[in-house]
Amino acid sequence: MSPFNKSNLAISFHLQEMAAVEANGTFQANTKTTEPVRPLANFPPSVWGDRFLSFSLDTTELEGYAKAMEEPKEEVRKLIVDPTMDSNKKLSLIYSVHRLGLTYLFLQEIEAQLDKLFKEFNLQDYDEFDLYTTSINFQVFRHLGHKLPCDVFNKFKDSSSGTFKESITNDVKGMLGLYESAQLRLRGEPILDEASAFTETQLKSVVNTLEGNLAKQVMQSLRRPFHQGMPMVEARMYFSNYDEECSTHESLPKLAKLHFNYLQLQQKEELRIVSKWWKDMRFQETTPYIRDRVPEIYLWILGLYFEPRYSLARIIATKITLFLVVLDDTYDAYATIEEIRLLTDAINRWDISAMEQIPEYIRPFYKILLDEYAELEKQLAKEGRAKSVIASKEAFQDIARGYLEEAEWTNSGYVASFPEYMKNGLITSAYNVISKSALVGMGEMVGEDALAWYESHPKTLQASELISRLQDDVMTYQFERERGQSATGVDSYIKTYGVTEKEAIDELNKMIENAWKDINEGCLKPREVSMDLLAPILNLARMIDVVYRYDDGFTFPGKTMKEYITLLFVGSSPM
Repeated sequence: MSPFNKSNLAISFHLQEMAAVEANGTFQANTKTTEPVRPLANFPPSVWGDRFLSFSLDTTELEGYAKAMEEPKEEVRKLIVDPTMDSNKKLSLIYSVHRLGLTYLFLQEIEAQLDKLFKEFNLQDYDEFDLYTTSINFQVFRHLGHKLPCDVFNKFKDSSSGTFKESITNDVKGMLGLYESAQLRLRGEPILDEASAFTETQLKSVVNTLEGNLAKQVMQSLRRPFHQGMPMVEARMYFSNYDEECSTHESLPKLAKLHFNYLQLQQKEELRIVSKWWKDMRFQETTPYIRDRVPEIYLWILGLYFEPRYSLARIIATKITLFLVVLDDTYDAYATIEEIRLLTDAINRWDISAMEQIPEYIRPFYKILLDEYAELEKQLAKEGRAKSVIASKEAFQDIARGYLEEAEWTNSGYVASFPEYMKNGLITSAYNVISKSALVGMGEMVGEDALAWYESHPKTLQASELISRLQDDVMTYQFERERGQSATGVDSYIKTYGVTEKEAIDELNKMIENAWKDINEGCLKPREVSMDLLAPILNLARMIDVVYRYDDGFTFPGKTMKEYITLLFVGSSPM
């Protein structure tokens, strides 16, 4: 069971269908013996077909957007460093720049401004600020690594009752800001725990009475707060729903539009490249039982980092994650337990001679897997960075062993204890493979020190892994049960601690909430490593939320992921 869960799938044994596939010659099994009964799943086909294969990049158009960005970019830079601008206005500007996904263009300037303003921070100054201004300032500092104290919100609580003042319920923009601020809380900040619950209840009670942009803003945040969202999509939605904030300075929306158009062209070309690679590898013919999810996996990886400089990294990480889908579906929805054991052994050996021991249907995949990793290692060795490829490969071998353990549990009907489940479940969440594969193409910033930090399994990484495992489990456990899976976190928790199903889910949700607090803390200064390395860890937790908050959005990508893919790659960017 991985983050690519196969929820609510009717299990049926399509022997006639398989015979037809064999007759067409697209799948060759051993026809001398009776075809074994397989745990086949009716995966929905891709909703996209080949539509992203036909894109043709006009490099002149791409260069035109890059050139057109220069003027508004310089104007925004001047605004950020303007010494005459009021500090609250400057923080509001930086907030909009950040929400629009433009921080990386002005990182040095923004860091210098925030360092200066943070040093000048005085709690008494905040006595004069309203809830909205306080919230915006708090979010800017926290998002960009400064631990502004949560005491700035104390004045909005009633000292006698200890609850938030009734008067703030009339300030919807202020409550929305406080709700978003509360998502950045750390352990030991009860005022923000209370603020999260209080503002969510209040906003839900008024959302249907609101109109215009404010209604859209509240609905957007209640559906998914900015801090838990996919950065590219959040930027587009901020542009659409916060036009007043975006338009305070004419150069900002101009830059944002050009930036969106530039990124869309680059990303559609990357999606075309991985779509063509997938088609050329013929996985849909050699392993027809798998889920065909190229745009969805590319979107997932785009969620980790959208900056143009990570183009190669996205292509590499998408390919490796697609390998993972083939492996996961083979173990979970096709192979017999004997075949799983043989394939796991072959992946551990990582040698072309192991091809002889595995079933014919999976041999093309095994050869492509070894060839692609060998080519990657060869390319990165030229730059002295082969270690990141080796780390990704070892993570891939780990997950094969983890999948085997889950298959053995299901085969024997064994329900693991919760600690036992989590030990293996953190491996099979696929987090380790995806996060390490994300490092492969990131360039010089991923040196030996960065890899050593990853291998030390720091608290921030553990927290993101836990979210990856448990968010998935809470959403999909009922469907996994229907499929005969004994290895779910909810069932293991119930068995180990003798609690009800509701109590187990409540406890797992508390663990997820605390893990978010640990990630928030890990992103504050002084940081153990640069934010370049922390961002994919934070963003992988965000993408798990995107995919699994409301449904199994990967197996059935008809809701959130379809909406996001349409927004970013099908619809046109703002002009």
